[in-house]
Formats: sequence, structure tokens, C-alpha cells
Amino acid sequence: MREYVTVVSGLPRSGTSMLMKMLEKGKISPYTDNIRVADSDNPEGYYEFDLVKKLKQNNTWLSKCKGHSVKIVSPLIKNIALDLNYKVIFIDRDMKEILASQNKMLLNRGEATDIDDATITDYYESHLVSVKEWLSSKSNIATLHVNYNDTIKNPEGTVKQISNFLNIQEGLELMANVVMPNLYRNRAK
Repeated sequence: MREYVTVVSGLPRSGTSMLMKMLEKGKISPYTDNIRVADSDNPEGYYEFDLVKKLKQNNTWLSKCKGHSVKIVSPLIKNIALDLNYKVIFIDRDMKEILASQNKMLLNRGEATDIDDATITDYYESHLVSVKEWLSSKSNIATLHVNYNDTIKNPEGTVKQISNFLNIQEGLELMANVVMPNLYRNRAK
């Protein structure tokens, strides 16, 4: 059994659910509660565990995630329990695509925001620098950085990176088949 927690992280709408499904096909079972069900914004599911939202108040449950994968978006990752070992797969995506996807999802939910994209971009870019520096400063956290856009173009390349990082031997073709270019709907102009 893996004696670490596999964490999938990145900004919301950056491809974290896709990575979770890839890991599931690679025989790393997701730690999820299925409370948030698939919808038109994420037709393959969200792969979330509701207690992640409350990591700042309680992170002790993470010890149960050893050998599993858990999705923790980047705004919450600094709240993980630091007495555990982690392998983090951090996904980056073109910022314009993230914002387009977020705006569309919020509109679909009737929760449109009046904050302009430039303000959000500045915040996210600063946030990403801070989170990546924090991850690299922790001796108990190994991090693999992957790119959403590269994964869409070459899923086999990303699968090879992940399989080397996590020593996954089975299901590599199934992992690559998770990538569905038809779900790549919010593209950079």
C-alpha cells in the first residue's frame, strides 16, 4: 500500500476532476463522498470529498486517505495535515480558459460575479506563486506539475509522467482514454 496521500490540486476548473478519474483508472481509488454529482459543467463527475472545504478546521481525516487520491483545490491545500507524506499532482491551465469555465459555471448556477477577469487573474497568479513555493518548501511533499492543455493534446505523455511519479503499472491506456477532447469547451482565444 502507498504510505502517502495522493493529492490532485490546481485552481478550480483547471482539470482536477479529469486527473482524479485518470488516477481511478490507474487503480488509485478516489477518496470521495459523491455528494456533488455530475452536471453539465462536469459531466464525468467532480470527485470531491465535502470535508475538504473544512480542512482549516479539521484535517485529521486525511490520515484515512493513505493509498487513495483526494482532490484539494489550491486555495485549500495549505491546510493539509503536515504530519503525513504526500504526492501532489498539480495541474495548470491557461488562465483565460479557467476564467471562461468558471464564469460559465457560475452563470449556469445563477451566481454570476461582478469581479472583472483582470482582478481575478492578478489574484490567481499571485496565489499560484505562493502555493507552488509552499509546496516546494515541504520535505514531506513531492510535487509533479502537469499542464491541462498539454494533456488534452498528448494524454499519453501526461500518463507517462504520472505513472513514473506514482509507480503506476496498470491501466495506463485506460488513464489516457479518460481525456475527452469533446469536453474541452472553454478554449483560449
